[in-house]
Amino acid sequence: MKIIQTISQFQQIPKGCVLTIGNFDGVHVGHQEILAVARKAAEQNNTELIAMVFDPHPVAILHPEMAPGVLTPLDIKKHLLAQYGVDRLIVLRTNHKLLELSPEDFVKQFLVENIKPDLIVEGDDFNFGAERAGNIDTLKKSIAENNCEVRVIGAKKIKLSTGQTVRISSTMIRYMLEGGHVADAAIALGRPYRICERIIQGRGVGIKLGFPTLNMKKPKQVIPAEGVYAGYVKIGQVMDEAVKSKEKIPAVYSIGQARTYGDDFPLLIEAHLLIENVGDLIGRYMTMDFVQRIRNQHKFKSPEDLSKQIAKDCYQTRKILAAQGEDFASE
Repeated sequence: MKIIQTISQFQQIPKGCVLTIGNFDGVHVGHQEILAVARKAAEQNNTELIAMVFDPHPVAILHPEMAPGVLTPLDIKKHLLAQYGVDRLIVLRTNHKLLELSPEDFVKQFLVENIKPDLIVEGDDFNFGAERAGNIDTLKKSIAENNCEVRVIGAKKIKLSTGQTVRISSTMIRYMLEGGHVADAAIALGRPYRICERIIQGRGVGIKLGFPTLNMKKPKQVIPAEGVYAGYVKIGQVMDEAVKSKEKIPAVYSIGQARTYGDDFPLLIEAHLLIENVGDLIGRYMTMDFVQRIRNQHKFKSPEDLSKQIAKDCYQTRKILAAQGEDFASE
């Protein structure tokens, strides 16, 4: 997938392409349906699928105090969009000048004068332009004279573990994660939720307990609620390598403040890998994919009690991941 970051690069885009525009935060199953329809149309028309995203989120520029938490930073988003068939990705760096464009001016400046798509595929809740004043009808009217079709994809709904049926949105997924409901978030995303950052030096407490951990620098993403989780880790020298790695290492995650040792600890994001001979990985990058929540965090009476509980967490994690078809035994 090729990346376009300046208007001067727009000339590289083949005229008559298929275009989709949005934030695509999470690249959830609703986004995936839009991309699938657009990908099929691009193949039928023998052209390219172009996705346009805004970075950072417009709200982060207009109202920083109200900015939503990020589900997929740009590095992860690039990988996912390529995976779902995007040929070229336009990254518009969000600024006040861009956000002040009226819907009509946005269409003229970017779509009519530069990209010139034959087909635009969007969700039914698409909004754009200053004050989000533009919608699907605005887009259709603004582009009508340019022989460009606008295809609208209806909302995607899923059934949660509670039996409740909900409309998928990035906002809904943020709520799920903030409540620790990572299994439901995985249903909405079509894959486990992932965070990624550098491995940093820990306190060494895990080693003393017999369960060494990799500590993650706090990522600029939505962090699931405090608790203990089952999941998979990937490691790389740089973030892109970690994101693209095909090696999945089973792990137990702990997100919390280690209150067994006092109340002064900052939030810790730790992974105990369920393999041996891990070695020194400090400075490398780690992804954490969240499969299922195991329990809440507790303050234990002693380190020995904590160690016993961690052993139970490891056993439970192996059972959870083995049930998903992994080839290691539940010890």
